[in-house]
Amino acid sequence: MELRSQVLLWELLLLQSSAVLLSSVPSGPAPAASSVVSESTVSWAAGALAVLRCQSPRMVWTQDRLHDRQRVVHWDLSGGPGGGPARRLVDMYSAGEQRVYEPRDRGRLLLPLSAFHDGNFSLLIRAVEEADEGLYTCNLHHHYCHLYETLAIRLQVTDNPRAAGAHWDGEKEVLVVERGAPALLTCVNRAHVWTDRHLEEAQQVVHWDRQPPGVPHDRADRLLDLYASGERRAYAPPFLRDRVAVGADAFARGDFSLRIEPLEPADEGTYSCHLHHHYCGLHERRIFHLTVTEPVAEPPPRDSPGNGSSHSGAPGPDPTLVRGRSVINVIVPEGRAHFFQQLGYVLATLLLFILLFIAVILATRQRRRGGYEYSDKKSGKPKGKDVNMAEFAVATGDQALYRSEDIQLEFRKEYCK
Repeated sequence: MELRSQVLLWELLLLQSSAVLLSSVPSGPAPAASSVVSESTVSWAAGALAVLRCQSPRMVWTQDRLHDRQRVVHWDLSGGPGGGPARRLVDMYSAGEQRVYEPRDRGRLLLPLSAFHDGNFSLLIRAVEEADEGLYTCNLHHHYCHLYETLAIRLQVTDNPRAAGAHWDGEKEVLVVERGAPALLTCVNRAHVWTDRHLEEAQQVVHWDRQPPGVPHDRADRLLDLYASGERRAYAPPFLRDRVAVGADAFARGDFSLRIEPLEPADEGTYSCHLHHHYCGLHERRIFHLTVTEPVAEPPPRDSPGNGSSHSGAPGPDPTLVRGRSVINVIVPEGRAHFFQQLGYVLATLLLFILLFIAVILATRQRRRGGYEYSDKKSGKPKGKDVNMAEFAVATGDQALYRSEDIQLEFRKEYCK
């Protein structure tokens, strides 16, 4: 019987060496590569503080210098013959430290010491007993990456050697083992996150992008690059570089929110926060559509010294004209055709104005000439005849002289009679 058990054990070990992971389901849905986890529209008044929230606990950098307690595997048993809640059987950290919880299981339950090097987390039960029946779960935890994966296997004990074997019930593997024989519960996961020890801080990066209105996503401008090692790179334009910031302890708190202060109308656009953790397989993107509104006008204080009585009708300064900085919007045309089109509009307008000006001048001159002709007709002066005022005066004097001589001659005749 002992020889037969040893032969079966070696066969199971050979099968285990070529086994593949049958099923490894994460406890939560893993985000797809560069998946958009949120998209929102936010609005702030000009001159205020704008905060674009970008937070993720999976990006918290908790450096473990010993690299021995970030990854752990543990086997649990539930639904045994006696029923009751699930109980912990054995666990092991990435440094190779194993813990067996029940005294009766010490020496019976074994985990490979190289589990976190080759990805083999299978559990070996040397001599199966009836009390070992139940649902076994292989649980993998990565505390740094916040990953949780589990695999379930049901173990059944039988006295019939011919009934021993394994089959799939549609949800999990069912392993039937003869009483007293060894049983190997297979759990294999060779993903690099469980087997490799990369420099996590070199594979963890956060960056912010900005899209001005009308600019597509693939032509966005890079604002900031943040690395878990402490390195930071700023790419923002000069008018925005001094007004944007991310907390210095961003990786310690998992808070990569972007602060813009003071906010200006030129800051409008679409901002995106990209979280990349290549070691943990995290790639998330959060999108913010930022709108800048006019600042709220504050009413002036009543009866305050220096501004006169509260009943004064003098208007105060317009608060909307007070800006911290002057902003010049430069519109760059898309091509030469757009430039020539605008130039044509300007030249056509100028030509129309010149033609209108010439028409006004011609109409004015025509109206003046018509006025002179009308005054000449009204005076009745014959055409082609000029009147000399000197001759007219002389002729008038001669007529008066002749008339006086005639009067004297007639007087003499009457006197003689």
